[in-house]
Amino acid sequence: MLINWYPGHMNKARKQVKEIMPRVDVVIEVLDARLPYSSTNPMIEQLRGTKPYLKVLSKSDLADEAITQAWQAFFRQQRNMDAIAISTRNTNLTKTIPDRVFKLAPFRGNKNKPVTGLILGIPNVGKSTLINTLAGRRIAKVGDEPAITKGQQRIKISEEFILIDSPGMTWPGSKNEMINYRLATSGAIRDTVVEYDHLAMFAMDYVLQRYPDRVSERYQIDDLVDSAYDALEQVAKKRGCMKRGGVDLLRVGELFIRELRSGKLGRISFEEPHLSYIFRD
Repeated sequence: MLINWYPGHMNKARKQVKEIMPRVDVVIEVLDARLPYSSTNPMIEQLRGTKPYLKVLSKSDLADEAITQAWQAFFRQQRNMDAIAISTRNTNLTKTIPDRVFKLAPFRGNKNKPVTGLILGIPNVGKSTLINTLAGRRIAKVGDEPAITKGQQRIKISEEFILIDSPGMTWPGSKNEMINYRLATSGAIRDTVVEYDHLAMFAMDYVLQRYPDRVSERYQIDDLVDSAYDALEQVAKKRGCMKRGGVDLLRVGELFIRELRSGKLGRISFEEPHLSYIFRD
């Protein structure tokens, strides 16, 4: 699955980020905790140079806790980098982000020299929710659809901390099909780009390999099979997604993907740090 999803405003955002980077003290990238590798933007690494880097793993309440901890340890091993996992269910963790930023820029962080943080993230990773929590008020638009934020904003979090918000930056699509499927499964790519039946086949195949009990428990299937198509058929029969001639794959596929995204199958991660050798082409 090769996807080209690079709207014109994102190309403009990349140029803006390049121009503003010299005035930035810390780069803050928001990732989806379920797929920290696939949801990172390789262009940020190119643009930031040697700037301190904070990786924020959002939606951690949807991800496998042990794997999320492994990702945080992996990022913290990198030079000049820190990581934190957050969720909308625990805003206290989110509010510790300024302290982490100050530690990454120890020579700033006062009224005379406030820390300037640039916050970036691909669409639909929870960046706007994070900004609103830090600001203590609604500043950024929040929505389930990717690419809600359109323009760059300068936000005063406190006298010591200034945050620059840039629109969700992505890249022209990856040649790595696995990355594209993971992003689509998480909802980072608009559903109009891929068909639910194809996406559900990919997602079910993965879940059957790593979390088969979640499928059995959610859909009350005692004799779960190990074939993605057959498992979707079992789910379809349980949820009334059959049609004349067999399985309504589009209908059951949409049901499965939506329940997977919302966490109804439990906390599931789509990649682990020791598998990060699967680099983008």
